[in-house]
Amino acid sequence: MMFLGKTEWRGLKPFQQPHDIGYDTVTLGGSTNRSEKPSASSARGGIAQISDGSHDPEKTIIADPHADSVEEGLDSRPEGNLIYSINDRPPWYLCILLGFQHYILAFGGILAIPLILAEPLCIKENNVAKSQLISTIFFVSGMCTLLQTTLGTRLPILQGGTFTFITPTLAILALPKWRCPDTGATPHPNATNSAALLADDDEVWKVRMREIQGAILMASMLQLVLGLSGLVGLVLRFIGPLAIAPTISLIGLSLFIQAGQKSGAHWGIAALTVCLILLFSQYLSKVNLPLIAYKDKKWKVFQYPLFKLFSALFGMCGAWLVCFLLTYFNALPSSPDEYGYMARTDINLNAVKSASWFYVPYPGQWGLPTVSVSSVLGMMAGVLASTMESIGDYYACARLSGAPPPPRHAINRGIAVEGVGCILAALWGTGNGTTSYSQNIAALGITRVGSRLVLQTAGLLMIILGLFGKFSAVFITIPDPVIGGMFLVMFGMVAAVGISCLQYVDLNSSRNLLILGFSTFTGLVLPTWFHSNPGTINTGIKELDQLIMILFTTHMFIGGFFGFVLDNTIPGTEKERGIKNWRKTVHEGSQIHVTDQSCYNLPFCTSFIQRFKLLHYLPFLPSVKSQELGTHL
Repeated sequence: MMFLGKTEWRGLKPFQQPHDIGYDTVTLGGSTNRSEKPSASSARGGIAQISDGSHDPEKTIIADPHADSVEEGLDSRPEGNLIYSINDRPPWYLCILLGFQHYILAFGGILAIPLILAEPLCIKENNVAKSQLISTIFFVSGMCTLLQTTLGTRLPILQGGTFTFITPTLAILALPKWRCPDTGATPHPNATNSAALLADDDEVWKVRMREIQGAILMASMLQLVLGLSGLVGLVLRFIGPLAIAPTISLIGLSLFIQAGQKSGAHWGIAALTVCLILLFSQYLSKVNLPLIAYKDKKWKVFQYPLFKLFSALFGMCGAWLVCFLLTYFNALPSSPDEYGYMARTDINLNAVKSASWFYVPYPGQWGLPTVSVSSVLGMMAGVLASTMESIGDYYACARLSGAPPPPRHAINRGIAVEGVGCILAALWGTGNGTTSYSQNIAALGITRVGSRLVLQTAGLLMIILGLFGKFSAVFITIPDPVIGGMFLVMFGMVAAVGISCLQYVDLNSSRNLLILGFSTFTGLVLPTWFHSNPGTINTGIKELDQLIMILFTTHMFIGGFFGFVLDNTIPGTEKERGIKNWRKTVHEGSQIHVTDQSCYNLPFCTSFIQRFKLLHYLPFLPSVKSQELGTHL
């Protein structure tokens, strides 16, 4: 499924060839004859300046641009059939086309975040606030993508909102002090100052947003420290598939209430959305449509996997169109009290009318973030889960973009930049963090274009489109059951990705079955019980009560904690625990004949770093020791 958040990287084994994943390789923007591809050295200028680094593109480690023919160059590459590798610069028009494609692929996952958070943040009916939140998260995602591709790992990897932050966010907002006020209730004449603040509709959700901002801001410092200090490898050494599986699967399983509420608005439309997504992503995935392109003064026909690339977009838009037609012919109820009313497309039309044409997000736009210890500690569970997943994303992205396995300094720097991205997301107020998106990594194998410049262009497009307020407001008109159908597939896939981690584990071992079953089941039971009994915890210390409630109502924290503790304390061999097979898979293919890792060097400052030996000891900068292939997990 091409539209999910980054949590599905486990389903894509690191270092798989594009044909191993089952994708058809195609040529974009021209003929399928590879010998007619423009050379990398001739496609420079314009926006290509973004990708300038400390090395010449002619020194790319994948292909020799001066080869006698492109066919020979492709055959000489370790990846065999890449059209553009990581350092190559496609023509500007191809960068824009492929960059917009990456934007569309990440669209569903990024858009889902504000739609999920709208109700617990108490902005369900505030369409202006909702459109501003959508603009902000796309704007910040674009900034973080540019940071990661330019200063982070420098791999062509897109950054966007993450589901790992949603579970602790919902746990924080479920506290009694953050529950949405009853708008129909008459305020008491002796109301407290805090209650008086809630009388302002904007303050109702902004005060909650500031709490989430503060939690993400402080918790992301942990990710920053892990990257800059080089402790990533040390932390991951103790985390195996039995700790990751319940953590990731519980992210999807814990969101079934949100999916059910949206889908329940009209189960027929929700089912239609699911069927369309399955049709395009699975049944028609191998169907390539013939498209016409003008190249070299000729019209040429080429095969393009349109359904596979845009399955989520087609599925959502198809159901959206059906809802529009049913609304136009007045086939849906016109009364808000009748079942099916929420499937109408004219409910939130005022959101587009009231939204400004241009909206520029800025730091602190919702106010100064507030910090509480309980919220920060709860959010750290999401930070650690995001960090665990990112390593696999880097390896898979390196393989599909034609780069060698990332060295330690690149991985450390990538994690640190992800921490910086989460801090920026907190300062701007997206209500979420940022992380790498696996569906965009898989798209590299489909398009055979692994150029860094394409993803930098995608980041620029996300920033530019995030500035158009009315463009963001259009998405608010998507009917609830359409969103619910998308959630059914999306959250189900997230849960399945967590389960897929068990492919490395010996499932015939009663030890492993006990750890998996107990950690997953407890991760469902404890949060449910604490939600049903909110007044049970009463230690006399308000902050401690809040900390316990947040931690014990965060599904992924409970499952991950018990999985981690039991897996590291109950005796078992590395093979039985799945750690041996997992590491073998991650490092599979690392013994390739490519040793030039200049694609991971920071731009414009390589000579400066080499001049001062003291800088070689920093774990996030290139050094002689860090030139070994990969990192030990």
